[in-house]
Amino acid sequence: MLIKGYDAGPLVPGESLSARPGFWSNYLLAMCSDGECTERPVPEWFGDDGADSDALSEVLFDPERWPVFRVPAEEGPGVVVIYRNLDDDYGTDYLLTRRGRSSVRRIAGWDGDSSGTGLTWRELIRIADSPPSAAEGVQDTATRFLLVLPLLTDPDVPEAASARLTAALTAVGAPQDTAANTAEHLLAHLTRRSRHDPTWASPLSGS
Repeated sequence: MLIKGYDAGPLVPGESLSARPGFWSNYLLAMCSDGECTERPVPEWFGDDGADSDALSEVLFDPERWPVFRVPAEEGPGVVVIYRNLDDDYGTDYLLTRRGRSSVRRIAGWDGDSSGTGLTWRELIRIADSPPSAAEGVQDTATRFLLVLPLLTDPDVPEAASARLTAALTAVGAPQDTAANTAEHLLAHLTRRSRHDPTWASPLSGS
């Protein structure tokens, strides 16, 4: 797999990993801390257990294989998520892509905390809900939504956001009796961080 700017990285398709036990707790658990949470987030919030999470983390963070998750969109930009498994620089990169173009743009990253810009709720939903019929990458809407979720940097999400996120979490295996609580923690973290930068603007603004 080749992606411009990552020529030296051993990139491999990672989409199949999203269906394995332990994936979602690895991907989203750190974002469940909203600064006011009295509960310690645990893998069980995503239907995983500690063994699942530990086992899959070895796959996700393997320096010899960098998993790539492609979320193309039918129209407009899509997203590619790359586990950047450098020995001294582990992190997750979020790239903005367009179908038919080789160029990519890094818009955000996760290295223990978020950096870069992000997407509005409306832009996130557009990407999640518009999988192209003939393209490599993730097709399932719930999986697409959750993969792009860390890019949410919008302080004004609609009231329906929590229900949408809860439904997506249960669709990928989170327990129904705790999914709503998990969704609230995720949204609290993602929407709270955007308020720290009053000059924030979506990378798609005006595009």
